[in-house]
Amino acid sequence: MKKLLISLAVALAVMPGFAQDSDLQKAAAEAAAAIASAGKQEEKVVKPRYWTTVAEFGLGIAQTSLTNWAAGGYNTATLSTSLDAKANYARNLQSWTNRLQMQYAFLWSADKWDLLQKSADRIYLESRWSYKTSKESAWSYSAALDFRTQFNETRSNYAKGEDGIWTGTLKSDFFSPAYLNLGIGMDWKVSRMLSISMSPVTGSLIFCSVPALRQGYGMKLRDGGTAGVDEDYHAMLFQLGPQIKSDLKFTVNDAFAFETQLVMFSDYFDHPFTHWRVNWDTSMSWQLSRLVKLGFKTWLIYDPVVKITSDRDIDLYPSGKDRIQFKEFLEFTLTYTFKPRRQ
Repeated sequence: MKKLLISLAVALAVMPGFAQDSDLQKAAAEAAAAIASAGKQEEKVVKPRYWTTVAEFGLGIAQTSLTNWAAGGYNTATLSTSLDAKANYARNLQSWTNRLQMQYAFLWSADKWDLLQKSADRIYLESRWSYKTSKESAWSYSAALDFRTQFNETRSNYAKGEDGIWTGTLKSDFFSPAYLNLGIGMDWKVSRMLSISMSPVTGSLIFCSVPALRQGYGMKLRDGGTAGVDEDYHAMLFQLGPQIKSDLKFTVNDAFAFETQLVMFSDYFDHPFTHWRVNWDTSMSWQLSRLVKLGFKTWLIYDPVVKITSDRDIDLYPSGKDRIQFKEFLEFTLTYTFKPRRQ
């Protein structure tokens, strides 16, 4: 039909005998050109998006000021910063998920006016590649990597010397300790909210760059070394065993978000399936407004190779004892979520 119209228009344009004036010829030529160009217009092709990225920045501030306060206390101020960034790839049966969580916070108190005391310090990186066994299957083959450490040193029991310098007991530092795990196995997507990863073969590396901390974090004594001498302990410990990781997350009305992750690892070469290293992280948040969020986080750690001293039983365990570690963090934060604009 379109060819017929084009032919008719061209005929009207070139045969002045059928048209008595030039205006009719001009109109016919314009109509022919419009019909011809209409067939050349193509629909815009939408390119598939395989990557999704999002990053949330947080800044938390708290302050206490006391004036003539009979019950006593100190003026304090706290500042915390955080980053939660995700970059995920999905195409056909394969997917690649990446997440980086960082948090740093410190406390200032009037009784230690020239000292900033660290209250939170965390670097946690997760990366997982998965390939589904079939399109409708809840199971996937997987390879996963995760890494944990902190930014800088942490001390406790601060005391100020005669030289005016604060000193304290060193508890940790950058890469002291640091945990790197790499495993292969299967993922089970139980539901939209719950997923379980099982890696029967997981290699775990524990690093401790500070010699004074190596014994407390389970580093082995070098061959021919002397027990109790810091420099005679290895800076790295290798473990091989199974790892189980479960993730549960859900949201309610886009205002309340809950997320918890439980990671358990056992060493085939040291009390397999009886001694487990446990990391249990939980996060709850309430989005009070577009930029203000109330968050509550907990961290539970149990590592049988880590020895912790306590004033309660230092006589029984002078070198320390394996204990459950627990930390919680409650804060109001100013948040900003960055999402790339769709092209």
